[in-house]
Amino acid sequence: MTCGYSRVTDAVMIPSRKAGDILAGMWEIIGGWGRCPRTLVWDREAAIGGAGKPSTEAAAFAGTLGVRIKLTPARDPESKGLIERRNGYFETSFLPGRSFVSPFDFNTQIEAWLTTVANARHLRSIGTNPAARWARERAGMVELPPVAPMVGLTGRVRLSRDYYVRIDGNDYSVNPRAIGRFVDWIATPALVAVTCAEQIVATHERVWASGMTVTDPEHRAIARALRTEFAATRDRARRDTRSHPDGHVVALRALPDYDALFGVTFDPAPATPDTPATSNPATEAITAEGQ
Repeated sequence: MTCGYSRVTDAVMIPSRKAGDILAGMWEIIGGWGRCPRTLVWDREAAIGGAGKPSTEAAAFAGTLGVRIKLTPARDPESKGLIERRNGYFETSFLPGRSFVSPFDFNTQIEAWLTTVANARHLRSIGTNPAARWARERAGMVELPPVAPMVGLTGRVRLSRDYYVRIDGNDYSVNPRAIGRFVDWIATPALVAVTCAEQIVATHERVWASGMTVTDPEHRAIARALRTEFAATRDRARRDTRSHPDGHVVALRALPDYDALFGVTFDPAPATPDTPATSNPATEAITAEGQ
């Protein structure tokens, strides 16, 4: 991102060109500035304005910040020449001779280089260095909102039996106790978090490669315990089940089924002093003979 008046430039590396990752990178830079420019100029990047108008994610981002997004005309590279020249400057002055151990090492190095070199050099176009104009430009920006905008990749899925969720081409393990339930996940450039019923069931460092499987050892141990418990329950159910010599299971009927089959009924209501007990014809006959 490059400011139009001061020419102050800031940059971060992001894992993809998806809207969530692009907006996460923008928010990291804007958060570092402490204020936001009133207008964000973008070309027709597919995730930002590929259809000729700001995408849903980009519009929500700008709305939360209280600024607007201006899309440049199609096939007009001169309209964004300011940022294109900065990209070329990075390639010729920052990258040569450097090595990086991780994307975060890249961001650390470029942040230091931008502060000490890029934003401190004299620019003929403005007659001074960008840092000298920064305070005046920052004063004209809008304050940041009390609530941060939604950034990063998000999704919702029902957790399958393999207890993994796929995010940007990689598989991340989730607590197996959430199998069969809906889980919500969010992926920032640094972290992947998964929740179920507003409870965190997985956290991982985000992998920027593709086709990787990330497993938490605790999730593997829980899955092993659940499999053992399930096997024990299944074996116990098999032992408790009666079967015929040919192998099919003996059907067990409820006792009321036999009562209904033989016409037997029971009156559970006890006799009371006001209600005489039901007479038994057999008893009455024997009593009559005895008399």
